Amino acid sequence: MKRRHFLQSAAAASFPALAASVESNGATRVVDTHTHFYDPTRPQGVPWPALGTKLYRPVLPADWRALAEPHGIKQTVVVEASKWLEDNQWILDLASQEKCIVGFVGHLDPEDAAFATNLRRFAANPLFRGVRWSGAALMKSELKSAVLVGAKLLADHGLELDVNGPPETLSAVADLALAVPDLRLVINHLGSSGDPQSLKPAWREGIQAVAKCSNVWMKVSALVEQVKGSEGAAPTDVSYYLPILDHLWQCFGADRLIYGSNWPVSDRGANYDKVFGLVSDYFSNKGKEACEKYFWQNSREVYRWIER
Repeated sequence: MKRRHFLQSAAAASFPALAASVESNGATRVVDTHTHFYDPTRPQGVPWPALGTKLYRPVLPADWRALAEPHGIKQTVVVEASKWLEDNQWILDLASQEKCIVGFVGHLDPEDAAFATNLRRFAANPLFRGVRWSGAALMKSELKSAVLVGAKLLADHGLELDVNGPPETLSAVADLALAVPDLRLVINHLGSSGDPQSLKPAWREGIQAVAKCSNVWMKVSALVEQVKGSEGAAPTDVSYYLPILDHLWQCFGADRLIYGSNWPVSDRGANYDKVFGLVSDYFSNKGKEACEKYFWQNSREVYRWIER
């Protein structure tokens, strides 16, 4: 293990909340572009996560701040995990009271006849920065027309599109990026790479292909929860993740990789300290400029989040 990796691991063991910070990784600020907030105690409940799971509990900005602020992280872009239309408004109402939220990626079904109307409604709020679709929606032939129309509307509103799906959907992301060149797209969760020690050729090839589209960014999120093994026990040595991180760096470079924790889902692999520490370790080796881009500048470019 490299000396710096060893020292950081030792520090993490003694002072886990201070193992990595804005000061130590070379960035002047950090924006976490992938958090989920929800409250199962609402009268209507939540469609996700499922009752009986560890994630089924109120998860609110104060909970995230308690984990992120010790590292100097004070701002986040929230990504909606609910398919209920009015949960978009619930997050926006929450954001009106929580200044740590600088942007929100909602969910609007492209197949919904009211998509354009709903998009106009939410786009009127400057915190609404885009929507997230599943990769499956991009793959379904019967939805291609609706997806294309919806994507063009997003571009017209100056909004972006997050896409979450398996490696097989990366080609569909590339096709959409070429069809709507004015649309900014963000691939979530490493393009579902899986465990870094057993990467599939389809993932490697898909990443190479989609990275050729200059309007596509990659969110380095869900790094630890895709690891095989016991829940919460993902490796904390960055060398374990190099097959993924090096491939993404080679394909997307410094300008189109962005930081996202995927908290609280990330707890399935490791705690917030370790998630942030891993990427801090990796990108600090790339130099100050790369850290600035990865930890906040690239996300400002793609999400166009607002200062609050």
